[in-house]
Amino acid sequence: MTTKDVLVFDVNETLLDLRALGPVFEGVFGDARLLPGWFAQLLRLAMSVTLIGDYVDFETLAGDALEMVAVRAGLPLTPEAETAILSAMRRLPPHPEVPAALAQLQAHGFRMAALTNSPPHVAEAQIENAGLAPFFERVLSVDAVRRFKPAPEPCRMAARELGVAIGQMRMIAAHDWDVAGALQAGARAAFVARPGMVLGRTLPRPDIIGRDMVEVAEFIISAA
Repeated sequence: MTTKDVLVFDVNETLLDLRALGPVFEGVFGDARLLPGWFAQLLRLAMSVTLIGDYVDFETLAGDALEMVAVRAGLPLTPEAETAILSAMRRLPPHPEVPAALAQLQAHGFRMAALTNSPPHVAEAQIENAGLAPFFERVLSVDAVRRFKPAPEPCRMAARELGVAIGQMRMIAAHDWDVAGALQAGARAAFVARPGMVLGRTLPRPDIIGRDMVEVAEFIISAA
């Protein structure tokens, strides 16, 4: 008899649809196309502070990234506009197939948790506002170890908090760095290959890759 993996999900872009911020960026900057550059800048800042051994919470870095994008584009950023974007981050909707996929996994007896770069108060609000709270026994934040993914500390912390060996945990993410970090830490992983999301050839590859969360869930259930 085998023990099912404990499933740990990345939140932003994996479960929640960041594209919903497009109209907010359009309203603030007059250009929704600045959204991808902002999120990429935010991730670079998070990885940079981790590499230099520092820590600033993800919401603060999100504001810093907004200012950088605004300066780069030669556009103004008022405190009210910054607050509007950061507040909208807490109200992101799930990708359409996510609730059904999580319900399917829950029905098959999988334990599930979320693990995100967002600070606890933001993470809890995101999961609650998206209607996903009933699926997760814990919503975990890297804030507990003051290191951003893909550093190994967040995954190791998640395994400790969930009371399982790291090898009994599977990280599910739409980001190659989340997947690589989990595998390097000793966990299993699954990649959600949403449009535009690809795995780098030089990074370790997970044993499960699906086009969306439903397909990933089906593969996880089949592998259990």
